[in-house]
Order: sequence, then structure tokens, then C-alpha cells
Amino acid sequence: MRFLGIDPGLQFTGYGCVDLLPGHPDPVLVEGGVFRLNRRDTLASRLADLERDLEAVINELAPDRLVVEQIFSHVHRARTAILMGHARGVILLSGGRRDLPIDEYPATEVKKAITGRGHARKQQVQASVASQLGLREIPDPPDVADAIALALCAARRREHEPVVST
Repeated sequence: MRFLGIDPGLQFTGYGCVDLLPGHPDPVLVEGGVFRLNRRDTLASRLADLERDLEAVINELAPDRLVVEQIFSHVHRARTAILMGHARGVILLSGGRRDLPIDEYPATEVKKAITGRGHARKQQVQASVASQLGLREIPDPPDVADAIALALCAARRREHEPVVST
């Protein structure tokens, strides 16, 4: 099964793809990267660019599931949450158009699953992802590591679900 994690953003949107292969104890990294959106462009233009880039990656990688971070809204950062909601909407729309199942996790849950701490710093997530996947370098920018962490979290949960036979 192939999982495509997406860390939504309006300047950097990270993506990370992992495979859960039969007979392999751990998920395997397929690809990770980032969509760089021009912050000087209008919001509508950035969202259109995000959709185009995401569509290309979905077509290329053909995931079985999308994984996206849930929005967390803090009273002092409500505007940020609203803006991120636009990017999340594009991601959900892209998955919905393909009838892809979509998993959504809070950032604290993903961080705890990857680092052992729900409030881990970005550098800790980067280091944990690199270590768990045996990477020579940490994924950079941090948005890539966050997206890979989302995919890893979903794959590991799926791996431990009981098989239901009909």
C-alpha cells in the first residue's frame, strides 16, 4: 500500500510518499519533496499552482491513500489556520476527485508517533525521520520531513490493523 503525506502550506507544501510492502517490517521511502509557491502571488494563484503541482505528484506516484495534517487553531494564530485551510481544501479536493481515502491526523499525534513527544520541535522530527528511514541527510526543508512523518504514521497504523476477512 502506498501513502502520500502532504504538509499543507501557502509558501512551502511538503510531500512524502512511503510504501508498506508485504514481508517488510517497516515502511519504505519512495520520494519526498516540496512545492514552492511564490508568496508574492495572489492567494488564488498560489492555490492554483498547488493544485497543479499536487495533481502531477498524485499522477506520478499513484498513492492508495492521502494523509494530511488536521488544522490546529490557536486563538493568537486564527488567521494562519484560516489560510492553511485553503491549502488543505485544495489537497482534500485533489484526493476527493480520485476517490482516494484520506487520513487526517493532528500534528501532536504524528510527532508523538515519530519522536515519542507530541510537542517535538521541527529539528527533532527531521532527525527522527532521517534515522528511521536510514537517510544520510535530514529531509529539508522541515515541511518535507513533516509530510514524510504523516505518511509513516499512517502506514504504521495501517500495518497494525487487524485483517478482516469476508
